[in-house]
Parts: sequence; structure tokens; C-alpha cells
Amino acid sequence: MSDAFAAAIEYHRSHETRWRRDFLTDDGRYIGVADEPAAVGDVLGPVLARGGPNGVIRRGGEIVAEWGEAERVDMSFSIAKTYLAVLAGVAIGRGLIRNVDDRVSSYRLDESFATAQNRNITWRHLLQQTSEWQGTLWGKPDTIDHNRDVGKSELGHSDKGRVRPMRPPGTLWEYNDVRVNRLSLSLLRIFREPLADVLRREIMDPIGASRDWQWQPYRSSTVEIDGRRLPSVPGGSHWGGGLWMSSRDHARFGSLLAQGGRWNGRALLPAEWITEMRRPCALNPEYGLLTWLNTGRRQFPSAPESSFAARGAGSNVIWIDPEHDLVVVVRWIDKPHVDGFIARVLDAAR
Repeated sequence: MSDAFAAAIEYHRSHETRWRRDFLTDDGRYIGVADEPAAVGDVLGPVLARGGPNGVIRRGGEIVAEWGEAERVDMSFSIAKTYLAVLAGVAIGRGLIRNVDDRVSSYRLDESFATAQNRNITWRHLLQQTSEWQGTLWGKPDTIDHNRDVGKSELGHSDKGRVRPMRPPGTLWEYNDVRVNRLSLSLLRIFREPLADVLRREIMDPIGASRDWQWQPYRSSTVEIDGRRLPSVPGGSHWGGGLWMSSRDHARFGSLLAQGGRWNGRALLPAEWITEMRRPCALNPEYGLLTWLNTGRRQFPSAPESSFAARGAGSNVIWIDPEHDLVVVVRWIDKPHVDGFIARVLDAAR
């Protein structure tokens, strides 16, 4: 561990998330569904008890600081969404998706995009969380995340679940895990193989990640493709399951994004895809393609506006700062103190 980052690391340790390590609330419910009606608030996938505060700082492509159990595999919550964005980039690079602005219905994946509400949804809409996809997937209706505001609480519970009139695709930004899971299923149908296998082969193995990570599906989220039952994985751990990965592996992934999708001189993603991921959404300039942006320095006031992040509840963060050549993974930090931690990292790095 570099002594230069000792103040930041100590700050993290003294501001651990308030979440219990078993993810249960005082009344025994899984925290992801604690504020959802029992009729639709069931947990669909496995849950892994978390470890303590840990993290990794990379600079110049090398680890310069590490603390806690950075090799421990933990649930990553919505960090998984940024991995889905990268897999969409892989699909673009392989020609499986011709253009991010294509209507998904034109790919004839299944009947859910044939309705009047859904037929004009594009891949970009799904990736920006502006799709307004309407339907039920794996037993969860899209309405379960209506009016969700992730800026007001760790999980975005404010008016969550209050049903509202539907809008045309591309006219409203809403953080909605049912729709992200619909994107994941669409990518599964495009690749015709498990997304975990694609991610391992195309991204994680080439960047030297461990073999310890897992992408856990729900118990019932399997579909038949080419005569095989294949798992569809969620873009978070709202209802359990999700991407389980160590800080070390997340840091390598962050370095890939920092390097424009290249690793050791090899392009793992199309040259323009990281730029596309970082393009602000007109309806929410703090969001790109399943990636958080620091537009107006509103996400991370202490950080450069050019920095960006994968963020998951808990809080779990992969923060990427091209200006200072930093990739930082911080796990299980109390959300209001993320910026204070980043400020201390930058103080040490300057």
C-alpha cells in the first residue's frame, strides 16, 4: 500500500456503509426489496454476504494502493450495468448490432418489442435508461421502478412504484432495473450464448482478470435459444443475483475503459465505443450509456468533470479519472462520503 493514499484509505474505513453484512433489514427482509410490496418484492436470485471496506487504486496501469480484502468476490449491484454497456460494444464490434440507434424490434428478438409502446425503442434508449419499455420480466413489472430517483436515497425509494402514464421512448429518463434486465435478455438473444461466457472470453480473460468472478442469474431467468436453456443475467442485484467480482478485477476493467477499450495494444472494443458510453444523455446529462458522468461536477464535486464511473448501491464505485491517470475501486462506502474519499485520493495524487 502506498503511504500517500493512507488518509483516503482511513477515511473509507471510518465511513463504511451502514448496510448489514448479510444485507438484511431489521425486519429480516433483503435490503434490495425492503420497500417493495410483498406481492412483487420477492428475491429472485442468490445473495452473498459482503465483506468489509476494501479497494484498489491503479495509476499508469499499475496498482499503487490496495486495502482490505481486495481479492474477495462480492456482490457489485449496479456496477453490472456498465458491464452490459461494454457487452453492447462487443456486439457492435462483431456486427451483431449494426447501429446503436437501430430499433430493437427490427432484430426480431422476441414479441415484447412488437407492441405499440415498445416497437420504436432503440438500443440507445435501453442503454440510456430512456426506453419506457412496458411489460413484465421474470415476474417483475416495469411499474415496480416507476418514479424511482436514485439521487434521493441509496436505492432510489422516494416515490418508487407509484404508477404513472407511459411516455414515448426517448422522452423520459428513469432508472429502472426491469428495463435494464430487458436489455440483458436482448443481448443474450443477440449473442446466443451466456453473457458471462462472452464477457469472460472477450474482456475479462484478455485483461488478465481472475477466474473467481461470477454473474449469477435468477432462479427462473432462463430462455431457450437454439435448443439450449440459457441464463439471462441481471444488470444489478436489486432482486439478488448479479455480478459478483473482486475489487482487483473491477480495477482491471476500469483500466480498460480508461485506455479507450484497448489492452496491451489490442482493441477489445470499437475505438469510438468508450466515447459513446461517455456521451451525456440529453434527458440526464449525468448519465451516458449505463455509465455515470461527472457533468457539471454534480456526481463528484471534488473531481474533474471529465471523470466517470460505474456505480452500484452499497456503495460500490469504479471511478475513472483520465486527467490524473487514476482508476479507483471503492467497496462498501457510505454513499454521502464517496466524494470526500475521492477528494482525499486526488490530494494524494496531485
